[in-house]
Amino acid sequence: MDLVDVPVPAGTAQAYVARPPSGSGPGVLFFMDAIGVRPQIAEMCDRIASWGYVLVAPNVFYRDGDVDAVRPHADLREPGEREAFFEQAMPRVHGLTSDLAVPDIAAYVAFVRGLDGVDSGPIGVTGYCMGARLAMRAATGHPDDVAACGGFHGGGLVTDASDSPHLGLASARAEFVFGHADQDPSMPAEAVDALGAALAEHGLVADNAVYPDAPHGYSMADTSMYQEAGAERHFTELKALLERTL
Repeated sequence: MDLVDVPVPAGTAQAYVARPPSGSGPGVLFFMDAIGVRPQIAEMCDRIASWGYVLVAPNVFYRDGDVDAVRPHADLREPGEREAFFEQAMPRVHGLTSDLAVPDIAAYVAFVRGLDGVDSGPIGVTGYCMGARLAMRAATGHPDDVAACGGFHGGGLVTDASDSPHLGLASARAEFVFGHADQDPSMPAEAVDALGAALAEHGLVADNAVYPDAPHGYSMADTSMYQEAGAERHFTELKALLERTL
């Protein structure tokens, strides 16, 4: 993967950039899952870029190491490998608290805005797993920039904490599309309902769907959680969202 350096508050974050055949278009920030920026993420970004967008996928764990240091080096489709990887990945997830993530997100938005070939209009964001939380924070923290927000098999979008992502929705103006994993312990039915209520309360255009029989991580073809039906539905929903808003 060819990577670029993004200036961020605590140093430099590597990011993967994908461009459409024309080389230019609206910008889209892609927030990775807990497994990191890796070939799977590059393939997803390339596919989305082919629709006419410039994709930027930053290594949000840059404080813990570069892209190679924080990605898996085993096949997460093999029995036990995904679970073993997450034992050492979860401290990074928990360590990326909102007080660190929010200024990072501002830097990522600014980078996309200033990237050669990115249109001057609004940008989109999409996030996966923990990245869905970051996508929501981008949309709620940068309403003048973000017109589209996708979140897929996201966890912890509604919590009892004072910094729960859903509490920022009052400031958002983006259209939201969520594809929740069925029976996901990190986003149970009551949290999905609470998210839907918050979106409606603030008059936001949104689709807050639960994908049937889809496990957490369903979009990631390089892990044992992959579900083709959910992954392809996510691409269809995301493409339509970006077409409507960007």
